[in-house]
Amino acid sequence: MTVKTTLTDRYVDAAMRTVPEKQRDDLAAELRGSIEDQIDARIADGEQKDAAERAVLTELGDPDKLAAQYTDRPLWLIGPRYYLEWWRLLKLLLWIVPVCAAFGVSLAMALGGSSFGEIVGAVVPLLIAIIVHLTFWITLVFAIVERSNAKIPAMPSVTVATPGGRNRLTARGFMEEWTPDMLPEPRPRGVGFGDMVASLVFLAIMVGVVLWDQFVGFIPSEPGLSFLDPGLWPWWITGLFVVMALEAALAVVVYAVGRWTIALAVVNGILNLVIMVPALWLLFEGRLINPAYFPTILGGDGAQVEAIVSVAAGFVIVGVAAWDTVDAALKAVRDRRE
Repeated sequence: MTVKTTLTDRYVDAAMRTVPEKQRDDLAAELRGSIEDQIDARIADGEQKDAAERAVLTELGDPDKLAAQYTDRPLWLIGPRYYLEWWRLLKLLLWIVPVCAAFGVSLAMALGGSSFGEIVGAVVPLLIAIIVHLTFWITLVFAIVERSNAKIPAMPSVTVATPGGRNRLTARGFMEEWTPDMLPEPRPRGVGFGDMVASLVFLAIMVGVVLWDQFVGFIPSEPGLSFLDPGLWPWWITGLFVVMALEAALAVVVYAVGRWTIALAVVNGILNLVIMVPALWLLFEGRLINPAYFPTILGGDGAQVEAIVSVAAGFVIVGVAAWDTVDAALKAVRDRRE
């Protein structure tokens, strides 16, 4: 059953996110009581409850700024007027630009026949340069705007999910006045039953896909033609199933604990490495994809298509493993702080 949250609930939750745990309950109760008192006063003057609530929250302003005032936390770098806008925009761009640039350059170099070392040697300096330039130019623009007393124009709404799935960075509100409509929904606490079920169902589907590929195949005109190299059976596939069973057990343990811990995140990272490293080795050795697959379905040698698919598969393997590892690590760090 979905519990309906009020603007006040969302405001208090947003304001308490950056407050230390030992102060959170007392400050949340104090803030909620203050909001309710102001709402009651407006209702007594004849305002409707919804309008009164919205007016009170609008007067309080951005909950992050209010939280900084509660905890005597300075917002000085650019300056208190534009600090939060600078920080939110910088985080958003650092999530998007370096990843897209690294992926594009790596894919182009891989398709061009560059070695792994050459790709790493090109991508690492590129990422450093992009991060430095983004930070410098965004900071410079905000510093100039603050010192010129100019108003920054509004930006369109753009929302980007971050690892963990609970927090979202949004461009809406970076360059416009804060309103209660910008309040996020309260974050769920702990790891839900649905998260565990989704993980188990995904793993079960992957097992089914591997078995179907081996014994049935995905090309109706070529029954029994597997995408994966038949030489992976039985030992490599058995090892994969064992690691997937450990992944399933980890999902159950995380649900039982109720949250991600640092130790569980480390175990998750190790399991991802155990899958990723052998998969990449087999891929680069030409032992992961069935060598007869593309020649059979394309009617030629299929070498070029297989090379492209291998490169794409390598990026997918690394991307999924990295995302899952970072996602679990961020959840563990956040839950530990809370």
